Amino acid sequence: MYTRRIFPIKVVLKWTRRSILMFLILATIPVVLFDILGMKWLHVPWLPLGVLGTAVAFLIGFKNNASYDRLWEARKIWGGIVNTSRSWTIMVKDFINNDHAKEKLSDSDLHNIHKELVHRHVAWLTALRYQMRVNKPWEQLMTQKSNTEFKDSYFLVCEDTIPIEEAIKPYISDNEYKEIFAKGNRASQLLGIQSRRLKELKQDGLVEDFRHMEMANVLVEFYTLQGQSERIKNFPYPRQFATLNYMFVWIFIILLPFGIMAGFETIGHDIQEDLAQHASRTSWGHLLQEFIAKHFVWFSIPFSALVAWVFHTMEKIGENTENPFEGGPNDVPITDLSRGIEIDIRQLIDDTDIPAPYDWKNDIVM
Repeated sequence: MYTRRIFPIKVVLKWTRRSILMFLILATIPVVLFDILGMKWLHVPWLPLGVLGTAVAFLIGFKNNASYDRLWEARKIWGGIVNTSRSWTIMVKDFINNDHAKEKLSDSDLHNIHKELVHRHVAWLTALRYQMRVNKPWEQLMTQKSNTEFKDSYFLVCEDTIPIEEAIKPYISDNEYKEIFAKGNRASQLLGIQSRRLKELKQDGLVEDFRHMEMANVLVEFYTLQGQSERIKNFPYPRQFATLNYMFVWIFIILLPFGIMAGFETIGHDIQEDLAQHASRTSWGHLLQEFIAKHFVWFSIPFSALVAWVFHTMEKIGENTENPFEGGPNDVPITDLSRGIEIDIRQLIDDTDIPAPYDWKNDIVM
């Protein structure tokens, strides 16, 4: 769930304030050496630096496109889970009946079976989203101080605060609970139990052959969607691209002030020449202009920091997008999607005690 006020400029500046301070320091050091200590040779020609900046921009663009593709693929997968969950519920509601039953069941007993299958599906959703939130060795972004502060201020990840045992227990029986927690992949085990139960219903005549086959195909689709989610979760964005791109960005940021200084000093000299034509003026304003023109190179500091901030922030956006299930503010909101699915499918079978949607008003990201 994305908050209403998640990306105002003040939030972005707060998120990157440490980087901005670092860029200002990196831009100030060469200016001090250049202007105060008189090391006028300390500059880099803009042409090679511009070529480097162009190459870095292409690399950042490539990384951001690849990261966005991973995010969008994850969103499509969970969109498929939403649609297929509704299809499953309709099949449960309409296909499981007394039409071919060996022993007729009451409406109440049929409703309990519908409820059992739907609740087990909610348990599968819960198990899957918890598996997607398990931290991988390459997922370190949410341990960084700026991201941790951002998370504490603007959103909450339920999987970090509610144990999976507590979240999943209300939806399955005690025997199933013990069975799935004795295995590794709990989501896969729940689909296996669902398939086993479907077979029992077929044997009892509550589901005829063709309908059983259709419902089994839906379970296969759930396995496919789960596998696609696991593929994104378990295979990181290639480290050679991520690491080298990060290094190239910092090389450009470090060299940037050395390429900008000479240009700003040239502007200062032009201003001095223009002021020299009005040498008779001795006003304080004229003297101030001369002082500014003489030290105009210092204006390269904010401009250098600005360019560095743009490049670094774009690289950071790609880095924060490459793992769509990590639990960051730009991730696929799988907890909120799961709650929405639960509400929809439980309402379809006229269930009771349905949970409320997550509260948007408190700026919480789930």
